[in-house]
Amino acid sequence: MDENAPLKERVSADMSAEDFRRFGYQLIDWIADYLEKIDERPVLPSIRPGELRAQLPQMAPERGEPMERIIADIDRSIAPALTHWNHPAFFAYFATSASAPGIFGELLSAAFNVNAMLWRTAPAAVELEEVALDWLREMIGLPPEFEGIIYDTASISTLHALAAARESLNLRIREEGMAGRADLPPLRVYASEQAHSSVEKAVIALGLGQRAFRPIRTDEQFRLDVSALRRAIEDDVAAGALPCAVVATLGTTSTTSLDPVAEIADVCHERSIWLHVDAAYAGVAAMLPEKRELFRGWERADSIVTNPHKWLFTPLDLSAFYCRRMETLRRAFSLVPEYLRTDERVRNPMDYGIQLGRRFRALKLWMIMRYFGRAGLQARLREHCRLARDFAAWIEREAEWELVAPVQFSVVCFRARPDRALSGEELDALNERILNHVNSTGQAFLSHTRLNGRFTLRLAIGNMRTGEEHVARVRELLSQALKENVKDLPRISP
Repeated sequence: MDENAPLKERVSADMSAEDFRRFGYQLIDWIADYLEKIDERPVLPSIRPGELRAQLPQMAPERGEPMERIIADIDRSIAPALTHWNHPAFFAYFATSASAPGIFGELLSAAFNVNAMLWRTAPAAVELEEVALDWLREMIGLPPEFEGIIYDTASISTLHALAAARESLNLRIREEGMAGRADLPPLRVYASEQAHSSVEKAVIALGLGQRAFRPIRTDEQFRLDVSALRRAIEDDVAAGALPCAVVATLGTTSTTSLDPVAEIADVCHERSIWLHVDAAYAGVAAMLPEKRELFRGWERADSIVTNPHKWLFTPLDLSAFYCRRMETLRRAFSLVPEYLRTDERVRNPMDYGIQLGRRFRALKLWMIMRYFGRAGLQARLREHCRLARDFAAWIEREAEWELVAPVQFSVVCFRARPDRALSGEELDALNERILNHVNSTGQAFLSHTRLNGRFTLRLAIGNMRTGEEHVARVRELLSQALKENVKDLPRISP
């Protein structure tokens, strides 16, 4: 494109097919090089807040710019300012990675640019979503009565689950709302104190109020205490409150601990309470036969969420929501204006959530499952679990480190505990300095949490490009950081 050509000559069409091919090839080459050499980049950028913004113009250009210049700026300015989630030494939060077939799926989805709100508006997208979710459901061992739908994130999936739970109470909240109703008892939602913050956010968003959220204490392995749950429900009922839902977590954010879902399901069955299972991270691990027992009881839930974008190599975002009571979910959300009415007797996705516009997310998941196959996906999950066990074994061998939680999958919670008489505050400060030291190198990225009030380091393995050499380097960095920071600690005589 000639940037100096008169504007009227350049507004009649999109980029030419010839230019699209040329720049498309260039970008694919750039992405291939980026992924192949990503471990040569620092995981965390050495950039200060506002630094990138200061490099960019304050206003959009009046005239279009050449694509060559845009790509050059991505290479020069954007990529160096990224935290590289695809980096094999990204061990923070829940480490993720976008696989090549998933990236291709995103490319095609953008090219098709369909809106999967109705079957009529995107038949292939709607039906492929059903197929891909059926494949995944079978892989992770859920019974066929669970129907699926794709949302963007687990936060939205949980919001929809709790909206369906509220609708299941038949309180006419959809029709009459909640405000000013003397006939409406206060509702309660229960989850462990280790549950994801999205549960409480959903309670807020649904208008139940934060007081409706009841965090339940956990045991020594950070699992929901079922006896405490029973007491909380009994106390609320005695006080005139109405239990709405229990959210059990399989793979909590901090420790990947596993709530005793089978026992929780017994409680929910006795009280006719909706049971939602948050398996956003760990759910895909149920496709491993050796891990299946850890998920015992989740088949009794009313709804379940698992996120392929967390640990199934799917580019953000894709959250798989399964529900055995889809009609209740539909009753909570379906609203069909005249301009969206169709004659086909099909399931229209817009009826099952707050969104009308829906991306063709299923395509990338379908392509990933086809490209890697069940065996290929299982092999990669097993390797991540093995690397985590090896790292945990190193922690247990080293006298100056300790494990803080059981290692169930591919996340390890640990902390430095040198052989000195240090207060809890001093140990917290030491571990925080170690975390900052490791992350400042740009060679690895760890995150932290607090367990039993203690500052705890987390190493999460979930990137398909992570190998033994990357985990070994983290061990070296941690040892160096401990040695460097322990010098400043007070020396205590025996």
